[in-house]
Amino acid sequence: MATIQSECIQKLIAELKRLPGIGAKSAERIAFHILDVPGDRANELARAISDVKEKIGSCSVCCNVTETDPCPVCSSEKRDSSIVCVVEKPSSVATIEKGGAYNGLYHVLHGLVSPLSGVRPEDVTIGKLLDRLQGGKVKELVIATNPTVDGDSTALYLAKVARPLGVAVTRIARGVPVGGDIELADEATLVRAIEGRMEL
Repeated sequence: MATIQSECIQKLIAELKRLPGIGAKSAERIAFHILDVPGDRANELARAISDVKEKIGSCSVCCNVTETDPCPVCSSEKRDSSIVCVVEKPSSVATIEKGGAYNGLYHVLHGLVSPLSGVRPEDVTIGKLLDRLQGGKVKELVIATNPTVDGDSTALYLAKVARPLGVAVTRIARGVPVGGDIELADEATLVRAIEGRMEL
């Protein structure tokens, strides 16, 4: 006989199931864990989620997620501003930073050019990237999109529009498996990929 759960527990389980990588059983385990922890810890979790939604915005320079504008990377004088690494999403920035091999700036596209899905260059932040390249300060564009059909087509498009501006365009080496996701690569693989980048 099935256990009848309260409506609020069912709602929590349903919301948790919507998170990436969380199935029905995991969602139920997490929901009951939240129910078991002291109230202050559950409130801290709720507050942390609320803070992320209220306080995190987009950097006006690189389009990465940030609490300050410009973000700490863009405003740092210790970073090499002549190199910009282009990634698909903010989580890729965090992954590359963990490797510690890259010391330039970033640009987050928030998607990939995908003609089959109807995503055009103007639907992502390529326009803002081209504005950054106009000043002549950027000497190298490192393309770190995932090695998928859309990632490769986006890389080729970026190479086509950036080269006339006098910017060298490189692609991270194939240390990241073809068809793989950059967030799933280990740090050593990403270090090799960044160091072994090649001109497109």
